[in-house]
Amino acid sequence: MATTSRSGGAAVAAGRRRILMVAPQPFFRPRGTPFSVLHRIRALLRLGHAVELVTYPFGDDPGVDGLVIHRSPRPPGVSDVAIGPSVAKLALDAPLFRLAGRLARTGRFDLLHTHEEAGFHGAWLAPRVGLPHVYDMHSSLPQQFANFGRFNVRPVVSVFDRLERYTLAGAAGVIAICPELRDHVVARGYRGPVAMIENTLDFDPPKLGPADRSELRRRLGVEDARVVLYTGTLEAYQGLDLLIDAAPLVLAAAPDVRFVLVGGSEAQIGELRRRAEARGVANAFVFVPAVPPEDVPRYHYAADVLVTCRSRGTNTPLKIYQYLRAGKPIVATAIRSHTQVLDTASAELVEPTPQAVADGMIRVLADPARARSIAAGAAALARERYGPEAYMARLEAFLAQIPMPGEGGGRRVGAPGAADEPGLPGAARTARTADRRYP
Repeated sequence: MATTSRSGGAAVAAGRRRILMVAPQPFFRPRGTPFSVLHRIRALLRLGHAVELVTYPFGDDPGVDGLVIHRSPRPPGVSDVAIGPSVAKLALDAPLFRLAGRLARTGRFDLLHTHEEAGFHGAWLAPRVGLPHVYDMHSSLPQQFANFGRFNVRPVVSVFDRLERYTLAGAAGVIAICPELRDHVVARGYRGPVAMIENTLDFDPPKLGPADRSELRRRLGVEDARVVLYTGTLEAYQGLDLLIDAAPLVLAAAPDVRFVLVGGSEAQIGELRRRAEARGVANAFVFVPAVPPEDVPRYHYAADVLVTCRSRGTNTPLKIYQYLRAGKPIVATAIRSHTQVLDTASAELVEPTPQAVADGMIRVLADPARARSIAAGAAALARERYGPEAYMARLEAFLAQIPMPGEGGGRRVGAPGAADEPGLPGAARTARTADRRYP
């Protein structure tokens, strides 16, 4: 039987929303989409809305005042879930969607807000409970199969392509996290409100000084080195094989360079360490498992160059906005994921090959004036285009376009008149959940 822990804070001002948000991720974990979900929640709460989140049974306490979290039951045999498509996600999504459906029918919400594949269920559920549905699009799910290399076969991709079209057809509004996704939504013929809201919100940075830089570099064993830093997940599409393969070329020109990689699991680190050993550069690499998000700016501050070698994909990674705010020179591969935000004034853009990555790092390390110029350009871009004020304004303007229940919010907005398609199963009558309100 479901249980709920509450400690006030449920009332919202006139014109503000009571939002049921569904996020099929372990929340909170320090990686891309959970970061995006967390900062979307923080912004909504700051704007005066109430948010209750339905999510997986895994994750840490994000420490957000006023947030109610409903965790779905854990299916037998599932102890965790990796990034990307998987059988475990399918097993976790079924009880998640049942719990979301049960909560949506309580009558205490006026907006359904879904992330990633929860959009499929949201499109089916929203008209049945009379709620407008906002789809928060972090990626094109059919494209994810190519990015992750899992289940990337035509019948599977075709099913998810149809589900994506179905989701867009039933959405009262769509949030896209980058220009590529916004263009994708428009190209699919979506006719409702579309907001491009990049993942630019972040935790308040700590106040750091020279002593903090020296202490971290001492702990990492890189006191006298020039540090090339990567922060983020260690998935294959991040292109860290390119970085390791480029390292011998960089070290031949700049033997004092050390590469610090922050993120990932011990298993992923072990795989990359073995690659570095095979290239004869293991002594030049320092691997740090994933750190709390509030600690990431400390690593940026201690670095000399920030690097991202992502080799495929079109969605802008959250780390790009963090890198921009750091005010350090950036070396990035010239793929759409990066170039829809970065340009030659804010980064050293290179082709995704080991030689080009090495040449880019060497140019920045050998030319202090160029390094200072792109660092200043990065900081200016963060300040002028990707500040928190712009994020909040875009989110508030978008929500103003979404109808309240009874104003057409439950109809299929994206494709008026489209027939309902078969959806995922509706809510079960009961589900076990551990609900928490964070003080």
